[in-house]
Amino acid sequence: MSGPQAAPVRVLIVDDDALVRAGLSMILGGVPDVRVVGEATDGGEVPAAVEAHAPDVVLMDIRMPRVDGLTATEALRALPRPPEVLVLTTFDADDQVLRALRAGAAGFLLKDTPPAEIVQAIRRVAAGEATLSPTVTRQLIRHVTAAAPAGAGADPRRDRALRLLDGLSEREREVAVALGQGRTNAEIAAELFMSVATVKAYVSRLLTKLDLNNRVQVALLVHDAGLV
Repeated sequence: MSGPQAAPVRVLIVDDDALVRAGLSMILGGVPDVRVVGEATDGGEVPAAVEAHAPDVVLMDIRMPRVDGLTATEALRALPRPPEVLVLTTFDADDQVLRALRAGAAGFLLKDTPPAEIVQAIRRVAAGEATLSPTVTRQLIRHVTAAAPAGAGADPRRDRALRLLDGLSEREREVAVALGQGRTNAEIAAELFMSVATVKAYVSRLLTKLDLNNRVQVALLVHDAGLV
């Protein structure tokens, strides 16, 4: 006799485009371990929808006419027990993606992502994993580096990042810098002579000590500090 099955992942879809909402609902409706529990058409509807439906994951559009998805994400992450947020984007607005990730979004999905990958991303986020590949991390880091002002004076973001990173051990700092370089766990393991399992343990420790949600936030923090 098999044991009890895990409860399905509860998903709230937030998008002002009715066709996008319908398409996502159709894709997810055929997945036994995922359940669409509600929809919202604007970021301003998100707090009430989250309270009403208690989703595990929110699929959040960025561009909406009244309250955008970034503002809604920031509001959600301030809750005591917030759902995870997957940002829906065309990836033609890097600044907005970066703001969403800094706000605590677990990752992002392109709107033309294949259905199977959307489902897998939802499962991963619900399990506490980020949905940002090292390749995507490198793209975002390149954007941050290119956008960084040259010869800037006092920088509160840099000062905050340095204070946070000062609390790390030497080894934790090495792993953080490697994340800032967009390295995979396997690459970090080879570079620092660790096992991949040990690298994963260090990444988990970094997220806890720095109070961050995913590895790309560590990478952005390292760049804010000017260490890469």
